[in-house]
Amino acid sequence: MSRPQTPEPALSVQRDSPTGTRDEDAANGTQHSHRMLSFSDALLSIIATVMILPVTHTEISPEQQFDKSIQKLLATRIAVYLMTFLIVTVAWAAHTRLFQVVGKIDDTLALLNLACMMTITFLPFTFSLMVTFPEVPLGIFLFCMCVITIGAVQIGRSAHRGLYRQHILHIVLRGPALCFLAAGFSLFFYPASYLLMATVIFLPYVSKAAGWCRDRLMGPQEPSAHSVEFFTFDLQEPLSKERVEAFSDGVYAIVATLLILDICEDNVPDSKDVEEKFRGSLVAALSVYGPQFLAYFGSFATVGLLWFAHHSLFLHVRKATQSMGLLNTLSLAFVGGLPLAYQQTSAFARRPHDELERVRVSCAIIFFASIFQFAMWTVALLHETETLQPSARFGGREHAFMFAKLALYPCASLLAFTSTCFLSGFSTAIFHLMQIAVPFAFLLLRLLVRLALALLRALRGLARPTRATEGDPQAPLLAAPC
Repeated sequence: MSRPQTPEPALSVQRDSPTGTRDEDAANGTQHSHRMLSFSDALLSIIATVMILPVTHTEISPEQQFDKSIQKLLATRIAVYLMTFLIVTVAWAAHTRLFQVVGKIDDTLALLNLACMMTITFLPFTFSLMVTFPEVPLGIFLFCMCVITIGAVQIGRSAHRGLYRQHILHIVLRGPALCFLAAGFSLFFYPASYLLMATVIFLPYVSKAAGWCRDRLMGPQEPSAHSVEFFTFDLQEPLSKERVEAFSDGVYAIVATLLILDICEDNVPDSKDVEEKFRGSLVAALSVYGPQFLAYFGSFATVGLLWFAHHSLFLHVRKATQSMGLLNTLSLAFVGGLPLAYQQTSAFARRPHDELERVRVSCAIIFFASIFQFAMWTVALLHETETLQPSARFGGREHAFMFAKLALYPCASLLAFTSTCFLSGFSTAIFHLMQIAVPFAFLLLRLLVRLALALLRALRGLARPTRATEGDPQAPLLAAPC
């Protein structure tokens, strides 16, 4: 009887191969997948991030008020952006799962991966059609067909290597099957298409909940001898930490880069205007765009500090569970929306009558981008012995510092949003004060945390004599000892 095939070593445990092994792989037509995975992670993070561009380029004339119709339009586009961003990350997660089993690639697998990446690069165009023509089914249909093609290529990759084909097909086919139904519904009832596409995102968690209910009703079932632990949907299953970091770094880098595009496009004065309006003074012409440059530097500082908090968190993470991966994806989805926050803040000078609504939109984006980071930290603490380094666990020397670092932006953005409700006339000043104060708070954070801990120890020391007096057996209000 033939024994089940053993999967090749996972990527996360691979090291640089010796020269002899490399030569042997080259002779066999195979190679390690490190560079291809880096290329794939970079491309997927770029595609997921540029989905925000059709939203940021929503045309609002200076005469238009930021009324309910504009708010509804913007909210709809943001919701569609979040859905498509998360679907791209589902494709990235499937890519990660597959290559946790596939350690080496050959030419056929590399070409199939390029075909998958080419299809993924077409997704921003279909998304632009969806947000520009939301009631026309063509954009939804093309988006669904792209997702189906991506799933088909992934099936081809898994079947090519012959690794647990039946189990992998069962997992990989779920998303494309739902998108196939969504493509059909788009032809006559497009709201159902959006619902089915949203189901693709949360399908692993629905599957997990259904399995839990089945085990409760029928009792736990013995796992199949041919089951693949890498492809289960266990919420505590470790992800490839290296690929999570690579994808996240790519999103932060692209977002930081997108911020400068509008500066280069919109804030370079025309040569004729410089000569006619500013008498040839380029400095005077650039001074008109001062608010836009201020918004750029503030937005870049926000992106950089959110990345720094993410980097600090993963320095203490030993492995990432799937629930941590979901929270990280949600955080990155709102990080991808920071160019929209920049668009809102850069418009303060041009449309001062709308500044309150724009400040609130920006604060909301920053809040959700940071609160999901804090939630990821909280989930890691629930399984700290497996997920965190000892120094970051409860009682560790870095625990309080990490808590303060990850709580800083949620608290600051929530405070700024709340302040605009009471001081609406100073909304712009409050927002810029937050952008200036938070970087300085990061610089002084370790000192502030140490002072706060010292103060707590001092208060605890003062409370101890009081407790000893209250616990004295001679105290008249307490019963005499037996």
